[in-house]
Amino acid sequence: MYIPTEFQEVRPETIQALIQNYPLACLVAQTATGLSAIHLPLLMKSDTVLLGHLAVASDWHLAVPEGQEILCVFQGENAYISANDYPSKLRDHRKVPTWNYQVVHIHGTVSYLTDQKSKLAAVGMLTKKQERVANGEAAWKMSDAPKDYLLEQLAYLAVLEINIHKIEAQSKLSQNREAQDFDAVIEKLYGRGKHVLADNMSDLKSI
Repeated sequence: MYIPTEFQEVRPETIQALIQNYPLACLVAQTATGLSAIHLPLLMKSDTVLLGHLAVASDWHLAVPEGQEILCVFQGENAYISANDYPSKLRDHRKVPTWNYQVVHIHGTVSYLTDQKSKLAAVGMLTKKQERVANGEAAWKMSDAPKDYLLEQLAYLAVLEINIHKIEAQSKLSQNREAQDFDAVIEKLYGRGKHVLADNMSDLKSI
């Protein structure tokens, strides 16, 4: 990924937050028939391992063997930035539109686990985390489902683990703009309802 120096994201807490808040990743691998991609929610099992699950019958699972190098792309909030958003445009009109965004690219090798214990643990971790966000104290639990039904559903899944080799992250948030333009973009984003992106830009002012 091409990352200009001013947009390079190196804050561990920001990278972790983006993966946590936007867990649906695009996984890309080279296969015998060309590039293949799949979209899966993933979570950080540890600092060096991403965890997810997928259908054992999926084309991706059948085409991507254990040990294959893959790329996982996590994308956060993004927004179009008009040249009209820059007050300095009135000075010289030498401004063009752009796009602000935050992304994380994780490179690693894939492995699969198909034993029942691993599948129960992985699905439990994933659902517990998301249910806490979605439903709080009323969170759905795996024990809510009949055991035979749950095991039947798990039979169709494989646990996916990605052993991380490299992490690249980019926060393209108008850091290359002068102060009045930067502040104006934040104000415009708030006005358009892009509060998360505006908040993340505002956080840069305290660094």
